[in-house]
Amino acid sequence: MKIIMKPIEMIAWFTDNDIPKPLRYRISTKEGSKQVIRIEKIISVEEEKLAGNKMFVYTCQSTIRNQTRVFELKYELSTCKWYLSKM
Repeated sequence: MKIIMKPIEMIAWFTDNDIPKPLRYRISTKEGSKQVIRIEKIISVEEEKLAGNKMFVYTCQSTIRNQTRVFELKYELSTCKWYLSKM
């Protein structure tokens, strides 16, 4: 997987213990348009600290342009921002 670390717009819902579950995200393409990706499967969820910031790391799977792709999303707790980390 290639490291991207690009900010994305996310739709997620939160569980009772404040852990977000990503549903779909929107990202800007190289051509300047926006693409919506629906998350089909969450493979794993882990916690990590990056530069002192607590993050949730999601390994997910989706069908993008008729190919099944595995990618990694990160949610930064202190800023409430989502990132496409690896693809």
